[in-house]
Amino acid sequence: MNHWITIPVVLPALTAAVLVLLLRSGILVQRVLSVASTIALLAVAIGLWSLSMEGPRAYLIGSWPAPFGIVLVLDRLSALMLLLTSIIACAAVLYSIMGWDTRGRHFHALFQFQLLGINGSFLTGDVFNLFVFFEVMLIASYGLVLHGGGPWRLKAGFQYVAINLIASTMFLFAVGLMYGVTGTLNMADLAVKVAKLPTGDHALLAVSAVLLFAVFAVKCALVPLHWWLPNTYSAGPAPAIALFAVLTKVGAYAIIRVHTLVFGADALAISGLLQQLLFSAAILTLVLGAVGVLASRTMLDLASYSIIASMGTLLVASVGLEPRQLAAALYYLLHSTLTGAALFLLVDVIAAARGQAIDKLVPNMAVPRATLLGGLFLLAGMAMVGLPPLSGFVGKIVILDSMRGTSVALVAWTAILSTSLLLLVGYARAGSTLFWKSGTVRPAQGQVRSLRVAPVTIVGCLLAATVALSVFGGAVMTAMDATAREILKPDGYIRAVLDPAVLAER
Repeated sequence: MNHWITIPVVLPALTAAVLVLLLRSGILVQRVLSVASTIALLAVAIGLWSLSMEGPRAYLIGSWPAPFGIVLVLDRLSALMLLLTSIIACAAVLYSIMGWDTRGRHFHALFQFQLLGINGSFLTGDVFNLFVFFEVMLIASYGLVLHGGGPWRLKAGFQYVAINLIASTMFLFAVGLMYGVTGTLNMADLAVKVAKLPTGDHALLAVSAVLLFAVFAVKCALVPLHWWLPNTYSAGPAPAIALFAVLTKVGAYAIIRVHTLVFGADALAISGLLQQLLFSAAILTLVLGAVGVLASRTMLDLASYSIIASMGTLLVASVGLEPRQLAAALYYLLHSTLTGAALFLLVDVIAAARGQAIDKLVPNMAVPRATLLGGLFLLAGMAMVGLPPLSGFVGKIVILDSMRGTSVALVAWTAILSTSLLLLVGYARAGSTLFWKSGTVRPAQGQVRSLRVAPVTIVGCLLAATVALSVFGGAVMTAMDATAREILKPDGYIRAVLDPAVLAER
């Protein structure tokens, strides 16, 4: 067994524990340890991505054979998500040391626990342990949302906790039903057993599948379960919200993983049911997100509804179990996560330079280095809308192309193109208010703000990554195509997890 597979889980867990013990040692020690750990995680993620190209492989905790023991599984999809998370985490933790981490005592420990939950969700090969890592991730996110205090954050945190407690309860019901019907929660074992279930158990398994879908839909902020996201993402600290751009993708990952592995090839007709539910919810999410962007009164609302719209676009492409569509969805997942994280950090930079107007979309005094910030906002907006030549354009083009010839092509094309126009108008309105109309208001004494270089550099690096996605689009799409084909042929995943003797008995 390759012990490197455990590092994305073990490293942030140990780092978080040490950070709690070193709480009285001062913020400098915490910063050094947190940044060093996150950079090391990035290096490990790069190595695991290279390792994943050799095929899926499993790590059996305590050498207990699957499906009886805890198992971590590395394949192209999980390695891709680990690499994406570590890139966003490095940007977020470096941004946090510019001052956000001093607004509360436990920022870096909570940040590392958040990474533990996210990475564990991507690596686990067991549905129950997926629930466990979801809870670790969510508990840490509760603390991060409340970081800095204040009644606004407390209200948003309460809503966030309430909706996720309901989702967690539904998750437990779904897990209990699934175990009662199949006798296992190991995903590879489920993939083998589901196809052989007696007819009398099909209805119970379908109920379990729909409950799981509802839970993952909450994590994805799919309509009508989206309402928690704008308030929560507007209340949290900027570096934490940049990492939260990955949280919705955890839900998308879970949908793709469970759908293709456990219910793939239309097992018991459940896959067809899930596709119908997912497509309808994705279209509504895309439309509502675009309308929300158009109607936004603050930059944080603009960024939050952009995340919702991007989730709708991503999941529209994820509906069909076809390599072309799934590869396009994975490319768009990379683009939307990087762009979303960059946008939230950029909003914080601009708001900090606007005095009392903060992130409100109203004319105000001119911000320092308006040309630079306006250029970055233009790039972020172009990427989110999907204008050429950035990765958002490439992502939407490959999604539209992958939908050609399908039964839902007309609806998908109409929704994606029409909402792109709404997004364009929304970003144009916001940009003109922030940078064209501003300067007409004279700053009051003490309102003039300077612009720090380091935060702007971090935002620039994330946007540069989206540019790289476009420049190297061919190579990235080749990798995404290989990943999609591996996902849709789960035999390698199953063989990596289950012992041949156990597999023969199944």
